[in-house]
Amino acid sequence: FQEYSHQLLDYFHHSYYTPLSYKDRIQAQEQAQIVASIRKKIKQQNFVIRLTDKGHNFYIGSAIQFEKKAQKFFTDTNAFIELTENPFNEILNKVVQLLNNLHSKKLILKWQHKVMMPDRKTTELAHLYFNPKTHKDNIPVRPIENTIRAPTTNISNFLDKIIRPLFDKQCYTTTIIDGAHLIRRMNRYISRGIFKPSTLFCTFDIHNLYTMLPQDEALNILVEFLYVHGYKKIKGIPLDTIRKLASIVIKENVFVYGNKIYQQTTGGAMGSSFTLTLANIFMWKWQKEFVRQQDITNEFFGRYIDDILMTWNRSERELKELLDQANTWHPNIKLDYTISQSLPFLDVLLTNDNGILSTSVYHKPSAEPYVVPFISDHHPHVCANIIETVLTRAVRYSSTFEAFNKERRNIKLMLLYNG
Repeated sequence: FQEYSHQLLDYFHHSYYTPLSYKDRIQAQEQAQIVASIRKKIKQQNFVIRLTDKGHNFYIGSAIQFEKKAQKFFTDTNAFIELTENPFNEILNKVVQLLNNLHSKKLILKWQHKVMMPDRKTTELAHLYFNPKTHKDNIPVRPIENTIRAPTTNISNFLDKIIRPLFDKQCYTTTIIDGAHLIRRMNRYISRGIFKPSTLFCTFDIHNLYTMLPQDEALNILVEFLYVHGYKKIKGIPLDTIRKLASIVIKENVFVYGNKIYQQTTGGAMGSSFTLTLANIFMWKWQKEFVRQQDITNEFFGRYIDDILMTWNRSERELKELLDQANTWHPNIKLDYTISQSLPFLDVLLTNDNGILSTSVYHKPSAEPYVVPFISDHHPHVCANIIETVLTRAVRYSSTFEAFNKERRNIKLMLLYNG
């Protein structure tokens, strides 16, 4: 291994010091000029360039307008408070003291204590940034926290690792994993014989789920979920201790944005691995009435994080009444819904074609046909994998030859567009 390491280092040094060919030098100069031109225009016109929330595209817009969107998010959610002092040392000491205390009382094992303990040399406050949701009207923003070096990150990763599999095991009947899994579940629903020409699809999403989670209530539901499903300890850790560890992750979420320091008082960090698991468990409790009603009538119910899909064979008026009522179940949880016989969910378009389920690949209107260019320096297997992946998806999702042919043409145009 050491010999291979030295050879690899020598190769890198050789590659770095070897002069570029004339063609590569000209290409590098052209790219450098393009980058310099972009930087100049961004600076002159006060633009920002951001990666979009979905679609893997770039957003370019006014820095002033983008900041207004960020401030609107702060105002609308009312989930953050600005701090006048930096609490980093206080938070770090809280984390260390909690872990030491739990270990001294033998509530966590030595290896668990070591895994969750933050490194004082590298730990720092989280950093907040926003990604524009170009697929939404008026292009709102989604907050993302870089928590990789935050004091509670190790605890968050540990809790996610031991609790997420339990959620996946207990809630697999109501959870959608991806488009292929959705189609398999829909086909099982079709086999019940209740899919009719009048059957409706309904999709709805929860506003700012991660940000709007009520912290204490979510922690209580976490313990309830584990207890109801027969778990008294997780990896030898009592539920009360699990709650204490989860609490410090959620409540000690402090981050830097701009030149200011904020603390989140509602919800959890989008960027912290445990926040997703906690949000899923909170939704397990919130969606119980939906699941109960759907089970009574043998209808379909599936959720992918904050997006939900249902089928409905009663009147549209009754469905709207249920959804409007659901908007009153919790002050923090609000939803937008769409009802139709043809709706997209994830990357699948579902259509009730006179009592026959039709499925095909769905492309968001804001999506751009960009993939790794074939003239790039990536390894050939990367480009081959792209072709294999999109063709496999087309085969899995297309319920008719016409749908497959349409997607095949889209794929061909995408590949031609990318060289």
